[in-house]
Amino acid sequence: MTPQEAKARIDRLSHDLEEHNYRYYVLDTPSISDYDFDMLLEELIKLEKEFPQFLSPDSPSQRVGGMVTKEFETVVHRYPMMSLANSYSREELLDFENRIKRQVGDDFEYVCELKYDGVAMGLTYKKGKLVLGVTRGDGTKGDDITTNVKTIRSIPLRLKGNDYPEDFEVRCEVFMPLEAFAKLNKEREEIGEALLANPRNTTSGTLKMQDSAVVASRSLDCFVYGVLGEDLSFENHYDAISKCKDWGFKISPYTKTCKSIDEIFAYLDYWDNKRHELPFETDGVVIKVNSFRLQNNLGFTAKSPRWAIAYKFKAEQAATTLNEITYQVGRTGAITPVANLEPVLLAGTTVKRASLHNADQIAKLDLRVGDTVFVEKGGEIIPKVVGVDLTKRKPDSTPVEYITHCPECGAELVRREGEAQHFCINDMACPPQIKGRMEHFIGRKAMDIDGMGSETVEQLFEAGLLKSVADIYDLQKEQLLPLERMAEKSVNNLLTGIEASKSIPFERVLFALGIRYVGETVAKKLARHFKGIDALIAANYDELITVDEIGGRIAESIIQYFSDERNVEIISRLKEKGLQFELSDDQQSQASDKFAGLSFVVSGVFNGFSRDGIKEVIEQNGGKNIGSVSSKTDYLVAGENMGPAKKEKAEKLGVKIVSEDEFKTMLDS
Repeated sequence: MTPQEAKARIDRLSHDLEEHNYRYYVLDTPSISDYDFDMLLEELIKLEKEFPQFLSPDSPSQRVGGMVTKEFETVVHRYPMMSLANSYSREELLDFENRIKRQVGDDFEYVCELKYDGVAMGLTYKKGKLVLGVTRGDGTKGDDITTNVKTIRSIPLRLKGNDYPEDFEVRCEVFMPLEAFAKLNKEREEIGEALLANPRNTTSGTLKMQDSAVVASRSLDCFVYGVLGEDLSFENHYDAISKCKDWGFKISPYTKTCKSIDEIFAYLDYWDNKRHELPFETDGVVIKVNSFRLQNNLGFTAKSPRWAIAYKFKAEQAATTLNEITYQVGRTGAITPVANLEPVLLAGTTVKRASLHNADQIAKLDLRVGDTVFVEKGGEIIPKVVGVDLTKRKPDSTPVEYITHCPECGAELVRREGEAQHFCINDMACPPQIKGRMEHFIGRKAMDIDGMGSETVEQLFEAGLLKSVADIYDLQKEQLLPLERMAEKSVNNLLTGIEASKSIPFERVLFALGIRYVGETVAKKLARHFKGIDALIAANYDELITVDEIGGRIAESIIQYFSDERNVEIISRLKEKGLQFELSDDQQSQASDKFAGLSFVVSGVFNGFSRDGIKEVIEQNGGKNIGSVSSKTDYLVAGENMGPAKKEKAEKLGVKIVSEDEFKTMLDS
């Protein structure tokens, strides 16, 4: 066979295999037998080995895996993967609807989708080819697992048709069908390996395996549930998802539009009964406002969209024995009681521990060691105790007496007025609090110290090298090398990571300090308002509550934090080590309120800024960035190669379009 003939045959086989793949996994209408499919695939693989110059990254042969990935690179999401607000009652859904109606009126419809119990992913396609698959991670950054994603047969490597966007992203849920999970556990049982707990955890672990051939063997599946990109032509979510099927994606056949809350309730009732008949696990329903325009108007909170909510089905319960209650100490000193249980199978996992929340919860349940208790997974990471079977209570049982002193340091516990939890206020000497603050300080969203994790913090604390976060910047190579697991390379990486963290901007340093109630968003607002730590330390209550989104509780927490001289001393030491406790010159020169109350859409390519750079400048000057043009948009900042759809829509709605130079003039005026 000549090279030309080989290329023609490879192209033909690739086309036919992908078409058969689409018919089998997406349309569920296979046109050839599994044997015939395998024969075509074997022929393709053989030809690609003989003529490797014609092997394409999106060849169907790549689905069988075989590549080994030692480390997964961290990737920043182009569009943050936000979480959804959860609801467990119909009253909460009515509240959700009323909030929407107050903002956008009555003329809208919903989309209801099953909430698949799998792993959320972002898939990027450029010119119709899959170029990137990223896990959700922390919502801001995730792991690049493209090699493993390519083995999932319901994910197209190359799109069908020619009307897809040139560069866009789909959001999807990767899951393991129940049949595949049962088969895998049967195989493990036969060879004497421990059984896997549930499909969701198995999917998560599979996607992070180093050998893509193992991933390929696990029969993972995928449903697309969202489309993101610049200049998309769709007016609503349902149309966007429906179009994905034409491009080769697998979409859920159970998605439905609903005109009213009553139709939503009917959908919930149907699937609450029928969900156990599905070939995959689901734990609820996602309800979204269909119109993209209305989604844009409703916007987002710091953590989730205001136009969507997840309704969780009532959790399964199990009965077991309460053997003991232990107490955990968090980084803020909060005490959390934990029920230690006789192991019991619940919703596919073995449960040994459950949350008891606080003293009031224990008293309300009248818990006693030895009780038979009811446990459920009510959307919590740790299951919770929800009741007691009084018919099985032993006559000699006695009520639980909540502890009065910290189980870690022995300090007397305090319960502040209006709060449910007890606290250990010995914050500078209580080991879990010290280590917890350090783990928060070094975290990805805070100082992001490469080479330092919770195990390293534990090791350095036990070695007496860390007593506060300031001690991190005093660490020396000669102190670290004698420690276990501290070889030359790991020590150098750690010290390099510590040094690099000194360039982390002020708002993240402020968040890293771990002031109670000061999360990422609050830290950013405080940093931009006060511009430096000294002004923030000097601020009184009245000055603090004038800052946007800063209420009395946050103001009191900030004042209390800085009134402790030990905290001020730690900040002074961190300053001396070179950490950023002021806005940079660029940030200060740009920061203002000149764009306050204005909404911007940024589109196209720019010469003097990156697109993210322009968005950052808008926020620094009080403006708001939104994703698509609507009647509430004030300005469309237009760069080169801006999509015609946005320009046309802006002109139609009378939205002012400004060039990069005009934007600079606005900024300088």
